Amino acid sequence: MKHLPKHLRPRRRYLAVGIESWPDDDFGTRDFQHECWYAAQNLLGDPGSADADLRVIDFEVDDGSGMAIVRVRHGEVERARAAIACIDTVGDAPVGIRLLGVSGTIRACEERYKGRAVRESAERNVAFADARRPATVRGDRVEIDSGSGFVGATTLDI
Repeated sequence: MKHLPKHLRPRRRYLAVGIESWPDDDFGTRDFQHECWYAAQNLLGDPGSADADLRVIDFEVDDGSGMAIVRVRHGEVERARAAIACIDTVGDAPVGIRLLGVSGTIRACEERYKGRAVRESAERNVAFADARRPATVRGDRVEIDSGSGFVGATTLDI
C-alpha cells in the first residue's frame, strides 16, 4: 500500500505539557492518556473529543516533575489546550499542568520545550515542625515529607 502524498495527509500539532506532582506519586502514560480523553470528553463532548483526537506521544515524569507531548488535530489546538488545562488529577495523584507551547513536529517540540519542563531536584533534610525531615528541593520550592504526606513550602519558609 502506498503512502498518501504530503498534501493529503492529516495535519497535526504537538502540545508540550509540563506536569508536576508530589515526589512519591506514581502514574504512567496510560493514566495520563486516560485523563486527557476524560477531560476532553467532559469539556467538548463526544463529537468534540473525537475531532480533537488527543494522543499522548511521549511521557516522562520522574520525582514528580516532567513533560508529555500530546498530538492534536490541526484545527483543534485551542479546544485541546482548554481540555488539557482541566486535568487536576492523574489516577489518585493531584497534578499541576502547564501548557508550555505548540509545535508542528515532534522533533521541534522536544528541542524547544524539553529543557523547560525538567527541573533539577535535590534531596536534603530540613527543620520543620521542631524536627528534621526529608525534603525535595526544586528551585525555590520545597516539598517536605511530614510522615502523613507532603507539605509544600518555599525556601523562605524553612
